[in-house]
Amino acid sequence: MKYALYLGCAITTEAYSYEMSARETLSRLGVEFVDFEGASCCGVTIRSINPFAFLYLSARNIALGEATGLDIMTFCTGCRMTLLEAKHVLDHNEKMKERVNAVLASEGLEYRGTSQVKHILELLHDIIGLEKIRSSLVRTFPGLKVVPHYGCHAIRPSGIGPQDDPEDPQKLDDLIRLLGAEAPYYPQKLDCCGAPLLLKNDNAAFTLSGQKVKSIQDYGFNAIVTICPSCQKMLDTQDICGRTIGATLNVPTLYYTQLLGLAMGTDPDRLGLGMNISPVKRIIEWGKTTAPA
Repeated sequence: MKYALYLGCAITTEAYSYEMSARETLSRLGVEFVDFEGASCCGVTIRSINPFAFLYLSARNIALGEATGLDIMTFCTGCRMTLLEAKHVLDHNEKMKERVNAVLASEGLEYRGTSQVKHILELLHDIIGLEKIRSSLVRTFPGLKVVPHYGCHAIRPSGIGPQDDPEDPQKLDDLIRLLGAEAPYYPQKLDCCGAPLLLKNDNAAFTLSGQKVKSIQDYGFNAIVTICPSCQKMLDTQDICGRTIGATLNVPTLYYTQLLGLAMGTDPDRLGLGMNISPVKRIIEWGKTTAPA
């Protein structure tokens, strides 16, 4: 399994632990990544302001990935949505494709549509598969009650080729249960983390994240698992979102790849767990005291 890796902005500038834990765990599952130079923002930040610029930026990054001759892998759900949406437009609108390629030609690039865009959730659940992951585990987390936070862009919009049911997603639930943890029903499962509002109204953004974390805490969950750097940022900074809603929050929040790495027996430092803000130490200790898988 070999992919051209597109990391996007958030992972390369602040979500270092996501990249660390993803590279560490996926390499142990037989995945190889090729890093390509010249990548830029996927265009999600300007999608509603300049649709053509959004298409151009996404097409440019896809073209760079296509030059490797490989399918493209992204860890960020926002990047997933943006690249796939642009690909959907360009693969079904020849005139727009020609217009975008006319601009790309100035850099010697061309969008051809030959590479597929994959997301880490699809990679783990559908391509690697549960049985191969299970064979790599040395620990499990019995009794650990976990909220799977998918993030809006991991499962929507449905028209670009959904990787899970947008109304009742289960793949991240499956991956959590694979590690011996529980993923009970939770009515606010699909609530937004607030990240899309962050640049416009940070109080509104952190109110949404605070309300979600508080409900999770009130339900008695032990942890939140994410697959998106923006969602992780919103739900992990509980000092800020807690103050916004007037609550004290302390729910461990970590990437799925970090929890998976612990189940594989990986040193927490190699998973970037020291960079998490929420109290993840209790999850590290939980993993240490459980029986081998």
